[in-house]
Amino acid sequence: MPSFAYLVKDKGGRTHSGTLEAQSRTALVEQLWRQDFVVLSIEEHRATVRSPVLAMGRPRVNQQLLVVFSRQLATMVDSGIPVVSALDVLAEQAEDRNFKGILRRLRDDVEAGASLSEAMGRHPRVFSEFFVNMVRAGESSGQLDEILDRVATYVERVEMLQRKVKASLFYPAFVSALAFIITTVLVVYIVPKFKEIFTSLGGQLPLPTRILLAISDSMRQYFVLEFLAAVGLIIAARFYVNTQAGRLWFDRLKLRVVIVGPLLQKVAIARFARTLATLASSGVPILTALEIVAKTSGNRVVEGAVMSARKSIREGENISGPLAISKVFPP
Repeated sequence: MPSFAYLVKDKGGRTHSGTLEAQSRTALVEQLWRQDFVVLSIEEHRATVRSPVLAMGRPRVNQQLLVVFSRQLATMVDSGIPVVSALDVLAEQAEDRNFKGILRRLRDDVEAGASLSEAMGRHPRVFSEFFVNMVRAGESSGQLDEILDRVATYVERVEMLQRKVKASLFYPAFVSALAFIITTVLVVYIVPKFKEIFTSLGGQLPLPTRILLAISDSMRQYFVLEFLAAVGLIIAARFYVNTQAGRLWFDRLKLRVVIVGPLLQKVAIARFARTLATLASSGVPILTALEIVAKTSGNRVVEGAVMSARKSIREGENISGPLAISKVFPP
């Protein structure tokens, strides 16, 4: 049975959103009408299969382009320019060819009667679920310009955080790679020279020395086989990590790695707090906001903790209990 994301208003004018399963879009509309809701939008969730080959053909957009787009669109909407006209202007001045085409498709969809959030939802590789739901909240509250400005600020801060993390991880990664290369050269080319000296001297060598010489002989004689085995192991690990159990194991392992683990944990917590704050302050319902936060956390352990908190709230409890149980979030 297909699943649909809906956005409705009740008799009091309050906006509600969520996800329901129904036989068809028409059946869901009738169900919501019977509950005295005014239907604003309904979007079907389509299951997609990840394929690296297919993903290569889908355009990605630099996050900085989205920041500039959000700020410019916010300014034009605040000035009273219709969304269709604003999108037309932004498409004309866009320098990136992929982004220009996407903006033109957005303009055509909105001109054909779709809402801006619905049009953006048709380009998930460019506009994230967070982006789409923020725009939907702005459309519902009549504060689209303000919401777009918040989105731009959020994306800027996330980009800044990611740059800091990459910069802090570059040095240890470089040192580790350099140490591996040097060690390999020593074992393959230098150690055999010492082996000739040790053999000429005779006598029994210490166990650590014999182990090092055995590793050197193995790497020289079976280098191709060992290289192929290493490549095969990496490919097998990639396949395992792409499974649900493998991803959960790998994400849990990342949080336990010395030095790197605490850093990744802080990044996940910062992203959780900033995303939830932005969504909540923009009028996105808390259950929807937590679902988006979970999907954008980038870590299955954090995602599980947030989804447990969402379930807790839905059952009338608080948010702090499940977060404490996860051991990811500090006291």
